[in-house]
Amino acid sequence: MHVLILGGTTEARQLAGLLHGTPGLELTSSLAGRVASPRLPPGEVRVGGFGGAEGMAAWLREHAVDVLIDATHPFAGTISFNAASAAAAARVPLLALRRPGWAPVEGDAWYEAGSLEEAATLLPGLGRRVFLTTGRMGLATFAHLDDLWFLVRSVDAPEPPYPPRMEVLLDRGPFTLDGERDLLRHHRIDVLVTKDSGGTATAPKLTAAREAGVPVIVVRRPPTPEGVQVATAPESAAHWVRTRRAP
Repeated sequence: MHVLILGGTTEARQLAGLLHGTPGLELTSSLAGRVASPRLPPGEVRVGGFGGAEGMAAWLREHAVDVLIDATHPFAGTISFNAASAAAAARVPLLALRRPGWAPVEGDAWYEAGSLEEAATLLPGLGRRVFLTTGRMGLATFAHLDDLWFLVRSVDAPEPPYPPRMEVLLDRGPFTLDGERDLLRHHRIDVLVTKDSGGTATAPKLTAAREAGVPVIVVRRPPTPEGVQVATAPESAAHWVRTRRAP
């Protein structure tokens, strides 16, 4: 049984760890290649795109994939829709592994945005010193806000265009609550922008913002393709895979 995991997330690595070494199971993880030094999961790993939905469907057929798991980042919308199309074309069962999203609690000052563009529109009315944690790929959206100062945290260094008044912090989660408190205080952050990535690795910034009274712009995640079954934990995804093994 050949399982292909579209990965790059903590949950994808955890799932690969749960499945690796299972008798009769061939495991391949696919990474997009956007991070210079990714944390590799156990098992076989391929890096790079497929060439759209048709290319992925061809890869599924060529490599006799029996089960496809979409464990990409909640905001990797394009590949998720390509996976749904490819799985349907190749007649391969598909499961989406999605960590639960965040929810506001008492004391939070959250402002929801449907896109990075909407977040950029909201920003000037909420603060002047911005902690931007939406990743390096969308910085061009904020490049015109030259009267705001940005602290940008990302795994790899961003490329222009990006905001002219910007400091880059190269770091990778998980992050601690004490560390996030110190960061907000040291940089005098008065507004936080984040995507609703969910999970625990980067959640402490939300608690630190709540304690400091800092408003948070939360970009909503794109929807999962219609009709695709969803698991919210690696353990349930591993169980789903094992129930599809031949007796």
